[in-house]
Amino acid sequence: MVANFLYIDPGTGSMLFTLAITIATTFVFAFRALIVKLRFIFSGGKADKTNASKIPYVIFSDHKRYWNIFKPICDEFEKRQINLTYYTQSEDDPVFQANYNYISPAFIGEGNKGFVKMNMLNAGVVMSTTPGLDVLQWKRSKNVTKYVHIPHTVDDLSSYRMFALDHYDAVLCTGQNQVDLIRKIESLRPNFPVKDLKIVGSPNMDEALLRVKSFEKIKNETPVVLLAPSWGPSSILNRFGEKLITALLDSGFNIVVRPHPQSYTAEKELLDNLKQYFYGKNIEWNKDNDNLAVLNRSDILITDFSGIIFDYSFLFGKPVIYADTNFDTSVYDADWIDEKMWTLRAAEKIGIKLEEKEFSNLKSIIQNAINTKSSNIEVVKNECWQNIGNSAKSIVDYVTGESGLKI
Repeated sequence: MVANFLYIDPGTGSMLFTLAITIATTFVFAFRALIVKLRFIFSGGKADKTNASKIPYVIFSDHKRYWNIFKPICDEFEKRQINLTYYTQSEDDPVFQANYNYISPAFIGEGNKGFVKMNMLNAGVVMSTTPGLDVLQWKRSKNVTKYVHIPHTVDDLSSYRMFALDHYDAVLCTGQNQVDLIRKIESLRPNFPVKDLKIVGSPNMDEALLRVKSFEKIKNETPVVLLAPSWGPSSILNRFGEKLITALLDSGFNIVVRPHPQSYTAEKELLDNLKQYFYGKNIEWNKDNDNLAVLNRSDILITDFSGIIFDYSFLFGKPVIYADTNFDTSVYDADWIDEKMWTLRAAEKIGIKLEEKEFSNLKSIIQNAINTKSSNIEVVKNECWQNIGNSAKSIVDYVTGESGLKI
C-alpha cells in the first residue's frame, strides 16, 4: 500500500524533474544577478566585467550521431584558428578523437544532467540541431547572446514537434523550402519574435557528397532492398511492421532494415518484438552510425516521411518507394499549416507511392522501380539544398561576423 502511494509514473516524474530544474535555474540566475548588482554598487557604480568568462562560440550536440553535421563546421573553425567549445551528451562522441587545436570538446552528461549545464551557460553564440529550446528541459540561458539552429535534414522541418524552433534567434536553412515553412509558422504565431533566417546549405550533405564521389559502385546479383523508416506512430514499422517485412521477405530479395536511431530508445519494445518475430529469416538489421555505406550497397529504398529520401535521391540517384502511412500531424508544426507537408509533396515528385493494398504485388513494384529513374530529382534538390559545397564556410561567416554580434 505504501509502495503504491509513493509510486510516480515516468511521465509525471519527468515533468516534476523539469519543474525542479526550472526552479533551480531561476534561483541560480537570480543569485548571480544579485551578486553582479552588489559588485556594481560596491565598486562605486563602475561597470563590472561580466563578459570576462563568456565563451564566444559553442556547439551543443545531444547525441554523437550529429557529428556528421558538426564536423565540417569544426573543421572550418579549426582552419580559421578560432576557438570553439563543443559540448556533447555522448561520452564516446567522435569529436574526442578529432585531435583539433582550436576545438575544445567536453562531455556534459546525458539527459537532464547535460541540460542543467546548458541552462546555466554563459556564451555568445550557441549552435545546435536540438529542437525544443525553452519548451522542455533545455531552457534559454539569460547569459547566452544568440541561439542558432542548424537543421539536420533538408526537408521543411514541419515534422518537428510543435514550437520546436520558436525560441531560437536564428535558423540557418538548407534551402528556400525551410525559409517558407518557418515564415508561415511565424505568421500564425505573432506573439513569438521573428527569427533571423539565412540559407547556408547543408554541411552534412556537402560532406556526404564528397565521400560518395569516392565510393565504388556495387552491382548486386540479387537486389538489396533497404527499409529505412522514420519513427513515431505514423512510421512504417508502427503502421505496417510485420505485414510489410513479410511481403519483402516473400519477394526473395535481400532485405536490410535500418530503424531510425530514435526508435532504439523511444520504440525499443516495437523493435525487440519485430526482431524476435523474424528471428532466423533472411533479414539484416543495420545500426551503423553512418548510413552512407548501407545506402551505397542497396538498390532501392522503401521509407515513409523520413528525410533519408533526400540523402538517397540526391547523393545516389537511386529509386525510392514511399509508403502511404496517413501521417498524423496533430503533435507537429505541420498541423498549423493548411496544406500537405512539403516533404510528402516532394516524395510524390521523386518517389513511387506504395499503399497497403499493394503489398501482395511488392516484388514487381520493386523490380519496376529499380528500372525507373525520376526526372524530378534536380527540381526538388534546387528547392531544399542550396549553396552546395559552401555551407560550413557560410555558417562560420554568419556566427563570427555577419550576425553583427559583439561578443
